[in-house]
Amino acid sequence: MQTTHGRILFGGDYNPEQWPEETWHEDVRLMKDAGVNSVTLGVFSWSKLEPHPGAREFGWLDTVMDLMEANGVGVVLATPTSSPPPWMGRLHPDTLPRDEDGRTEWWGGRQHFSHSSATYRRYAAAITEDLAARYAGHPALTMWHINNEYCTHDHGDEAAAAFRRWLRTKYGTLDALNTAWGTAFWSQGYDSWDGILPPRRAHYLKNPAQVLDFRRFTSDMLLECYRAERDIVRRHTPHLPVTTNFMPLWSGQDGWRWAAEEDVVSVDLYPDPRDPLGAQYGALVQDLTRSQARGPWMLMEQAAGPVNWRTVNHPKPPGLNRLWSLQAVAHGADAVCYFQWRQSRQGAEKFHSAMVGHAGERGRTFQEVKRIGAELRRIGAEVSGTHGTRDIAILHDWHSWWACDQDGRPSAHVEYPEVLRAWHRALWEARLATDFAHPEHDLTAHRLVVVPQLYLLTDAAIDNLLAYVAGGGTLVCGFLTGVADEDDRIRPGGMDPRLRELFGIRTLHEWWPLDAGESVACAGGLGGTLWSEEIEADGTADETVPYRGGELDGLPAVLRRGRAWYVSTLPEPEALRALLTRVAAGAGVRPVLDGLPAGVEAVRRGELLFLLNHGREPVTVDVPGTHHDLLTGAAVTGRTTLGRYGAAVLKP
Repeated sequence: MQTTHGRILFGGDYNPEQWPEETWHEDVRLMKDAGVNSVTLGVFSWSKLEPHPGAREFGWLDTVMDLMEANGVGVVLATPTSSPPPWMGRLHPDTLPRDEDGRTEWWGGRQHFSHSSATYRRYAAAITEDLAARYAGHPALTMWHINNEYCTHDHGDEAAAAFRRWLRTKYGTLDALNTAWGTAFWSQGYDSWDGILPPRRAHYLKNPAQVLDFRRFTSDMLLECYRAERDIVRRHTPHLPVTTNFMPLWSGQDGWRWAAEEDVVSVDLYPDPRDPLGAQYGALVQDLTRSQARGPWMLMEQAAGPVNWRTVNHPKPPGLNRLWSLQAVAHGADAVCYFQWRQSRQGAEKFHSAMVGHAGERGRTFQEVKRIGAELRRIGAEVSGTHGTRDIAILHDWHSWWACDQDGRPSAHVEYPEVLRAWHRALWEARLATDFAHPEHDLTAHRLVVVPQLYLLTDAAIDNLLAYVAGGGTLVCGFLTGVADEDDRIRPGGMDPRLRELFGIRTLHEWWPLDAGESVACAGGLGGTLWSEEIEADGTADETVPYRGGELDGLPAVLRRGRAWYVSTLPEPEALRALLTRVAAGAGVRPVLDGLPAGVEAVRRGELLFLLNHGREPVTVDVPGTHHDLLTGAAVTGRTTLGRYGAAVLKP
C-alpha cells in the first residue's frame, strides 16, 4: 500500500452525521487513546451532503475533516454513491433496480441504485466531482474509497438495453451470439437484438449461457460505475490511491479484473465467532485478497464484536478480536479497520458492534481495541510493506464459479465456495502457506498448483496448466474440472482431452454425484464425499487409488501421471489433508514450522514469524533459535507459550 508510511493503518468507518457535534470532540479524544490513525468518512452521507437535488451541504464535513487533521488522523474519503437519497428514487424511478420478477427495489435500505441508469450515473458523477474539487488539497485526505460493497443486480428495462449493447460489443453478430448461447436448444434462436432480455423469471430452466453472460455483464456495469468515479477523483488527486471494498468471496464481481483497477485492494471480513473454522475462513479470504493485490492489502471492515445479520449474533470472546486482527496482518494486511467507530443508536445496524460500543470507553470491547492499536504501533515499522510469494497457488476463477452455479446441474449439493474452502482448509491445517492465482496467470514461481474445482476453463488456461507441468511444476486437480469452455459448452468427452491425457484418463464414462451424507470408500483408508466419477484409465498412470465397493469398485478415484494428480471425489478432511501433505512434500514444499500444536497457525511475513493460537487453552510452541517478540519485548529462545487466543510476533 502507498499510504502506510511504515505503519499499519488502524481505525474504521466514522459516521459523525449520526451524532451531535459535541460527540465529535469526544470521539477524537478516544481515537487518540486507541491509537487510531485513519478513519473512513462519508460512506453513507449522500442525503446529508445533497439534501435535495443540486444542493451542497459541506459545512459539517469541513469541520470533521479539519478536526481529523488537527488531531493527526488521516481520512479515507468515500464517495457516498452506494446509498442514494430518497428524493432520487422519488423523482427518478429509473434509478431504482428491478429484480428478475420486475419488482422495484425501493429506497429505505441501501444499494438501491441501477448500475445502468444514466440518471444515477449523472448524479453520482456530480457529487463525486464536487467532493474531489473541495477536498483535493485538504491535508487530512490520504485515500479515496469509491461507493461501498458493490453488489446490485438489475433486470429492468435500462439494464436490458445496456445488456444488449454489451452483447453486441462482445459478439458482433447475432449468429455469433446464437452459437455461443446454444440457442438451437429449446427454439431460443434470436432474430433481433431487441428480443434479448436479462434472464428474467422463466417458466422452466433458464439458458445457462445467457445467465453466465448476464453475470459477466453485471460485474462489468458495476466496474464502469467504479471507474467513472475513480477517474474523477484521480483527476483532482493523481497522487492519492483509490480503493473500493470487496465483500469476502462474493460471487457478484470478477475480483481479478476489479483488483487490477484498484490502487489498494480492500475487503470486508466477518467470520462467525462460533464457527470452529472461522480462522481458516479468515485465512482463505486474506490469502485471496493478498493475491489479488499482489502484495499488502487493506482490511476495510471487520467487527469488534457481534454483527447483526445472523440468526444468532454471538459476540467475540475476549482475545478473539485481537487474534484475528493480527492474523490479517500476518497474511499481508497493512490496514486493520472496522465497521464502525461508534456503535449506532438507531437504524438497521444498531446491534452491530463498533470500536466504541454501547458500553462506552469502559467497555471490554474498547479496552481490547486500545490494546490492538498499541500492538499495531509496535510492529508497524517492522512489517508494513513486506510481502512474498508462497510455494503453493490455489487456482480460483469467478467465471468458472458463475458457470457451475446453475440450475440443471448433476448435483445441487456441490457448492463451489464450499469445495474451495475444503481444499484450502486441508492446506491450512497442514500449515502449508498458499497464494491464490487465476488459471491464466504465470504459475512458474509456485512449486505446487492446486485446483479444487474449475468447471469452466478457457483454452488459454488449459494450455497454461499443461505448460506448467511440462516445466516441472506439480499439479493436483479436483473433480469436475475442465468440463466446459468459456461459453459453458461441454468439452468432448466430458473433460478436455488434453487434461485427460495429462492425468492418464482414457474415458470419463459418467459423473456419479453422491447424496447428502453419502460417502464412498477408497483404498488406503481414503473416504470420499459429495462426488465420484466412473473413470477408465488409459494405462499410463504411475499411481492410482481405486474405489472400494459400490458401483465404481476397482475404478480409479485418484490418478497420478508424473507430476499431475486428479482426484475424482472430495476426500474427507483428514484424508484430503494427508493427500495434499504428501503431494506438497513431493514437490519440495514444507510447513511453515514443524511440530505445531493443534490449533496453532504459523505465518511468515518478511522476516517475521507470526504464531497464532486459535484454541481456548494455552499451548507451548517449539521455535528453533532465538527471537525477539515484538508484542511483549521479551526474548524467545527455543520455545514460547501462547495463552488462550494468544499470539506472538517473532523477529530473529
